[in-house]
Amino acid sequence: MLDKLREECGVFGIYTKENSDVTRYAYTALYALQHRGQESCGIAVNDRGIINYKRGMGLVNEVFDKENLERLNGGKIAIGHVRYSASGTVHHHNTLPLVVKHIKGPMALSYNGNLVNAQALREDYENKGAIFHTMSGAEVLAYAVTEQRLTCGSIEESLEKAMHKIKGAYSLAIMSPKKLIVARDPDGIRPLCLGVIRDETGEAGYVAASESCALSAMGAEFLRDVLPGEIVVFSDKGIRSITAHCPKGDKKGSLCVFEYIYFARPDSVIEGVSVHEARMKAGKILADEHPVPADVVIGVPDSGLDAALGYAQHSGIPYGIGLIKNRYVGRTFIQSSQETRESTVKIKLSAMKSVIAGKRVIVIDDSIVRGTTMRIIIKILREAGAKEVHIRLSSPPFKNSCFFGTDIDSPGALIANRKTQEEIRKEIGADTLGYLSIEGVEHIAEGADCGFCTGCFSGKYPMDVPSELPTDKFDFKLSQ
Repeated sequence: MLDKLREECGVFGIYTKENSDVTRYAYTALYALQHRGQESCGIAVNDRGIINYKRGMGLVNEVFDKENLERLNGGKIAIGHVRYSASGTVHHHNTLPLVVKHIKGPMALSYNGNLVNAQALREDYENKGAIFHTMSGAEVLAYAVTEQRLTCGSIEESLEKAMHKIKGAYSLAIMSPKKLIVARDPDGIRPLCLGVIRDETGEAGYVAASESCALSAMGAEFLRDVLPGEIVVFSDKGIRSITAHCPKGDKKGSLCVFEYIYFARPDSVIEGVSVHEARMKAGKILADEHPVPADVVIGVPDSGLDAALGYAQHSGIPYGIGLIKNRYVGRTFIQSSQETRESTVKIKLSAMKSVIAGKRVIVIDDSIVRGTTMRIIIKILREAGAKEVHIRLSSPPFKNSCFFGTDIDSPGALIANRKTQEEIRKEIGADTLGYLSIEGVEHIAEGADCGFCTGCFSGKYPMDVPSELPTDKFDFKLSQ
């Protein structure tokens, strides 16, 4: 495994007033969200109460071709999903959207996040006779909602009651025969935003997506972020907001700060703050916290580039393109064995000798998880003639597990837990090493209409979490 974190997935939903090409909209949106999940994807379409779907392993353009897109065409409502998986759960049965049949009607569900009590809920449902077909937390969510359907008058009421039982991080989209329903957990850990599609008649439809970049790609107008704890219902009766689970008082939620550092696309806007600007701000704070004499500042593509530009502008040291990313490397090159790891990185990244040779180089990246990739990058730069290599990270050291859907190893596997900063510097071969402080990371998105979860850095989580990550057969370590 390479020394990079993986976010678990991206969700999308669309509701239109008349039958339209919702499949094309969903396909376009998932393309824009591809960075959030590259192992599987799917689209479910509601055509006059009948839910048709296509899911598969692979990238969006690998799973969907002209034929199966045309087969899904039609209908007023659709939801979509792109997914990463936990180690050991890469299987087509876990692809989403999840489509279930119930006495109250069919339902399709996509979500991003992780339920910290998923395992306990699953065992409770199994003891009552439930049969699970996947290792996906989405199936636990589906049971939690359908459990309430027998006594509730609507699916949104069922979700509102189910939210009293489910604990953790989730942004979700649910499609029923007549409605699209989206929601965020009360802490707002995972992002979700709303948009509108306009035509000559005015508002032709509404969309929800993990990031605003998906709205831009499909030509929708951004409206707002879904509030932490909010349920938004789209139906032929209009739009309705249910705020029973929204935080009261001054509490504004705890968005995962790593959305700004790495997960989200730079052209997205989350909670009122540009991701690009937040990364630039991280670079500027890094320049104040860890200055060093140098000749050029470079970023590791792609997530280090914006922070590198911010560092360069604030420090006055010239910005340069020092590493080139090969954008045509397939996922089959991602090998886990030690023997192939170095060749994998060299296939993906190469140094610009004209920028590097004879220079004191500051290298900006988003994080170091295990240290293997950074050690190889430094070796590549030294082979290109770098005189000095100074590493700066736009996040604090990873020292704790994430329980909310980020692919972070157990604490024992994180290099910052096994070694001091000086030991890490020596192991990766850098001349100096500097991390963004926890105080600094909390200020990279100033003006955001939310608080932040920094648990993977600080060990302080917005809710009670298990003492350790689950390790049993259900593997609920990550979001599905």
